[in-house]
Amino acid sequence: MKSDAFRAAAEAKDFRAAEDLFAPDVTFRSPVVFKPYEGRDQVQLILSAVVQVFEDFRYIEQVETGDVAVLQFETRVGDRQLQGVDILKFAENGAISELTVMVRPMSGMQSLAQAMKDRLAAMNAGK
Repeated sequence: MKSDAFRAAAEAKDFRAAEDLFAPDVTFRSPVVFKPYEGRDQVQLILSAVVQVFEDFRYIEQVETGDVAVLQFETRVGDRQLQGVDILKFAENGAISELTVMVRPMSGMQSLAQAMKDRLAAMNAGK
């Protein structure tokens, strides 16, 4: 499946090979912010933070049809359990051109938003 490499990177908490996974102009739609993130560097930064915030992350389902894959996951952020999906759209060359993430419940999304804000601030402070 086209989504296997993305799944392996997420499960290994290692998106250093982003050039191999994502199209240069990939679009990432976050469950937290309205404006999408654009470009491979932005997506790699966000995903590098996410893998540090998610605890006990695991995919529980994976469905792929044509150029779209949906990977359902369960995870925890602090004391909040989350369920979510990663929706991947692939370009003709097999690279991911769009990544949309949805999570529930709202209290989990709010915990995720705060944890991501803190993690990104720490990453920026470390530069």
